[in-house]
Amino acid sequence: MGPAKRLVATFCLAFLPALAANLKLYLKDGSFHVVREYEVQEDRVRFYSIERSEWEEMPLDLVDLVRTKNEAADRQAALEKEASVLTAEDEAERAQREEVARVPIEPGVYLVEGKELKSIKQAEAKAVTDKGRSILRVLSPIPIVAGKTTVEIDGESSAMIIASPQPEFYFRLARAERFVLLKLKYKKGVRIVQTWQIMPVTNEILEEQEIIPTLNRQLDPDLYKIWPTEPLKPGEYAVVEYSAGERNIQIWDFTCRPAGKP
Repeated sequence: MGPAKRLVATFCLAFLPALAANLKLYLKDGSFHVVREYEVQEDRVRFYSIERSEWEEMPLDLVDLVRTKNEAADRQAALEKEASVLTAEDEAERAQREEVARVPIEPGVYLVEGKELKSIKQAEAKAVTDKGRSILRVLSPIPIVAGKTTVEIDGESSAMIIASPQPEFYFRLARAERFVLLKLKYKKGVRIVQTWQIMPVTNEILEEQEIIPTLNRQLDPDLYKIWPTEPLKPGEYAVVEYSAGERNIQIWDFTCRPAGKP
């Protein structure tokens, strides 16, 4: 909520009675006077006229009290509803600011465990071709070689074990890139994150990967909260940040192993 909306919310809460006091005193002929307040005195209605800034009177049988009271009640209810909505928005914005503040400023992936956050270690990825293996680095990607390349992590299982089948993560990006949750494939001694098909001549790179559907909530320009839409099956996974077709990738891997399962 911006400063203007917060000002309106404060105004509504602090001055609601005063706002509601300015109302229309309807007459039976359909016309009305804008008044600050009015009172019924036997056969007359005494009211303070906003237009003339003075007290006036008129016969009671000229005044449509039912319409006057109903509109005043409707207006009061509308003001209270608006103030309630604006207050709820302000509280939600404050809660989001507090949520953002609890996440470390360092780029990375943080697992939510109750009220605590656990940093997930970034994995070292390798690009493997039939000609050898090269360590992938974000700022100095490997040379392009036409053909098939697999992006791999050493080891058949991650040291980071998560028991919840629907884990939640905060992901603070290092730069504006795509991010996904991937299911990793097994291969003897390694886990495959992506397979690159590098086209000859054009050097176009097509990524092949198993994406797990997630829900993402942006909290700040570089901060997201993400979680899978469905419970994860036991296995190897990774939160991945990369730019499509640019041979750069950052990986935060974990094993999903619900409690009690080997």
